[in-house]
Amino acid sequence: MLPLRPDQHVILIVDDVPENLAVLSDALDEAGYMVLVATDGAGALERLGYVTPDLILLDAVMPGMDGFETCQRIRALPGASHIPVIFMTGLTETEHVVRGFDVGGNDYVIKPLQPREVIARIVAQLRSASQISLANTASEASAHAVIVLDRQGQPIWQTSKALAWMEQYFPGDDTTTLPPSLRSWIIQHLTQASTDPGAVPPLRVQQQDGALCIRFSHGERSGDLLLLFDESAPVKPASPPMDGYQLTPREQDVLAWLAKGKTNRDIADILGMSPRTVNKHLEHIFVKLGVETRTAAAALVARQP
Repeated sequence: MLPLRPDQHVILIVDDVPENLAVLSDALDEAGYMVLVATDGAGALERLGYVTPDLILLDAVMPGMDGFETCQRIRALPGASHIPVIFMTGLTETEHVVRGFDVGGNDYVIKPLQPREVIARIVAQLRSASQISLANTASEASAHAVIVLDRQGQPIWQTSKALAWMEQYFPGDDTTTLPPSLRSWIIQHLTQASTDPGAVPPLRVQQQDGALCIRFSHGERSGDLLLLFDESAPVKPASPPMDGYQLTPREQDVLAWLAKGKTNRDIADILGMSPRTVNKHLEHIFVKLGVETRTAAAALVARQP
């Protein structure tokens, strides 16, 4: 499967008729969707074990496990229970329509399928799912510092606490959108965050009176991204008494963490700077201390009274 763009919705089509799959796949692909297919209910459930689509187009009448039973099983899956399901059916009797809604369907289209109508219903269901997800996120996160991002990384909702902390930790920036440094960090990691938000190192912004940690998290619905904010007391070890070496306060911070065995990446994360900046500080520190290695610098600190 080709890599998924951050703004691309994934649609799973479940139908045992190859001609229907071909027509819908072509139409949805042309409309910009990423299309997955399954030819029966068992195949659909198997796919849901390793991918979470944004919407499912489900044939009601299939051999073996029909669409109604498939939908019931989908609704029983914790990670898939929220996915909108649109039934595709030639069954127009009231009892069949009602049964589709009873087992958890969100909408239905009548065969023979008209691709433009199917796409219109997909758009409507995705919009509704997004609004419900946003409302749920707002309800659950109202007491916390959270920003909800769309698939392009643009903010679409934020708590007042998140806004207050942005104003505090990004002074002078326009926090009605996003501070430039925060926006740059989001864009840099957006693709990875869309698939594995936990793998993105948090952004840490430190001030004298506190430290702000910003990390990615998934929302309730596939594709939703959250920024979670946490504040803590400033993380700073006792600086060694190195006054005679004319180290700047920032260089003293870097040296203190180096003496505690932290790597450059660790120091960068703790102090909210880039590894390259840490390297620059270390170059200056080594010159001022008259040493050439990290070990020598740490040993010099250890000898201080």
